[in-house]
Amino acid sequence: MMNTKGILFCLLVIAGLMICETASAESANRIGVGLHYWTALEDIEIDDVDENGYSWIFSYQRILSNLFKFEIDAGLTKEGYAGSDTTVWTPQAYFLIGNTIYAGVGAGINYIDDEFADDPFYALRAGIDLEIFPNLFLDINANYRFEKWNTEKIKEDVDTDTVTLGAILRLQF
Repeated sequence: MMNTKGILFCLLVIAGLMICETASAESANRIGVGLHYWTALEDIEIDDVDENGYSWIFSYQRILSNLFKFEIDAGLTKEGYAGSDTTVWTPQAYFLIGNTIYAGVGAGINYIDDEFADDPFYALRAGIDLEIFPNLFLDINANYRFEKWNTEKIKEDVDTDTVTLGAILRLQF
């Protein structure tokens, strides 16, 4: 069963999509896949809890104008992230400002061990979005996520911010 925070996050994504539908004629869509290296900033001394690793990112981006983008991502991280026993899914949404060089804010929530986390995370992002071939873009970005880990393996909440460095290859249509 989805908790209240999961429902609120889904409503945020739906609101963003509705905003996207009112975009100007300059709008475009991009889909892509990428890889993020992540590391927790706190030293975590608990068995089977990873402090760093890789996540697959599946991305949809709506170009609203020359300066504004809305993005929805799904992260996929192997077990061990935040003490999980299973693969972690991380739906997240970002509002980005800029063109080739950009920055933005976002929010997301981890789906760990068959339930949504108690708390969402909030993120800051900065990146470079390069057109490497016509309609093919390489997005290299860094993210700072303010998050709290709270799973069965972690007896008390671990307030650990997480930093990611990633690359996403997107096709524009």
